[in-house]
Amino acid sequence: MSSVLEAIVFDAQDLARVTHFWAAVLQREVIEDSRGTLLPGTDTQAGVRFSPGTMNTRDGRRLHLHLTSTSLDDQNHTVATALRLGARHIDVGQLPDEGHIVLTDPDGNEFCVIKPNSTFLAGCGFLGEVACDGTRQVGLFWSAALGWPLVWDHNDETAIQSPFGGTKIAWGGPPVAPKYGRNHQRFQLICVGHDTETEINRLIALGATLISSAANGDTELVDPDGNEFYLTRPQ
Repeated sequence: MSSVLEAIVFDAQDLARVTHFWAAVLQREVIEDSRGTLLPGTDTQAGVRFSPGTMNTRDGRRLHLHLTSTSLDDQNHTVATALRLGARHIDVGQLPDEGHIVLTDPDGNEFCVIKPNSTFLAGCGFLGEVACDGTRQVGLFWSAALGWPLVWDHNDETAIQSPFGGTKIAWGGPPVAPKYGRNHQRFQLICVGHDTETEINRLIALGATLISSAANGDTELVDPDGNEFYLTRPQ
C-alpha cells in the first residue's frame, strides 16, 4: 500500500458552521490547518475534511455520506440531533418503505441516516458508507489504488472497504450524471511507503491522469471517471 485515504473533502461555503455541524454529529475533534479543517478518521472510519470553497449548483456533488443506526430510537436521535444543528429534510424521490432519512447539512450536502439492521452496512460503524456516483471501472481503480478489497461487485455496482473493516466506499454504476465542472467533493490521499513521484506513476498506471503539482507537495489527479483527487506528502 502506497497511499492512504486521509479524508473525504467537501468544499465549504461556511467553513466554521459546517465543521461545527459534522464535528457534533460525528463526535470528532477538529484540527485546523492550511487546507481548512479536518475531522480525523481511524483505521475503520473515514476522515472528513472541509476546505474553503464556493458552490453555486449541485452539479459538483457526486457523493454523500450514510450514517448507520442501531435501533429506530437511535435513528430518530441522530435525525433530531442533525436537525437541531442546522440540517433539513430533503426529498430526492425516496419512498417511505425504504426506511432511510435524507437530510442536507448546513452547506447543502446530502446525507442519509440509514434504518437499523442494514445488512450491507452491518459492522461498518457510525459513518457506514461514502456513496458515490461512478462506474464499475472507477470502483476497481480505487480498490487497487488504496489496497482495499472489493467487497461488492454486482450489476456494475461496486464497493470497497479497508482491510480493517469500517466505512465502505461504494459506486452506484450507470447512469452516471454528466460532469460539468470541478467536483465540490473529492478524496485526499497521503503518500506513504515511497516517494511521491513513484506513487504518482503507480496511480497513472492504474488509470489516473495527472493534472498538476504544487510547491506545497499537493498533486492533483483525476480518476478514470474524471473525478479530481489529491495526493500529498505526510506533514
